Amino acid sequence: MIQGGDFVNGDGTGVMSIYGGGTFPDENFTIKHDTPGLLSMANSGKDTNGCQFFITCAKCNFLDAKHVVFGRVIDGLLVMRKIENVPTGPNNKPKIPVTIVQCGQM
Repeated sequence: MIQGGDFVNGDGTGVMSIYGGGTFPDENFTIKHDTPGLLSMANSGKDTNGCQFFITCAKCNFLDAKHVVFGRVIDGLLVMRKIENVPTGPNNKPKIPVTIVQCGQM
């Protein structure tokens, strides 16, 4: 799993919504985490979605009904695999910077 989006604190604790305020509610759990390359909202429980997201690198059924899938990687799976293989240190933080650019609305 590749997690990112904490532009508030940069350490996985930041929460902010582009819709104003800190969090927004879950939308639905229709799509299952059954394949690599799915984009989902990271959260700390029911209705606590903010700015953080993750990309699945494998089937992750344990995330179903807990995290909303909102998209999928349609181009760049090789890049996703390269990010997945970046060495990590304490708290699974990458040892080298990984930056997503031109990501759209913020």
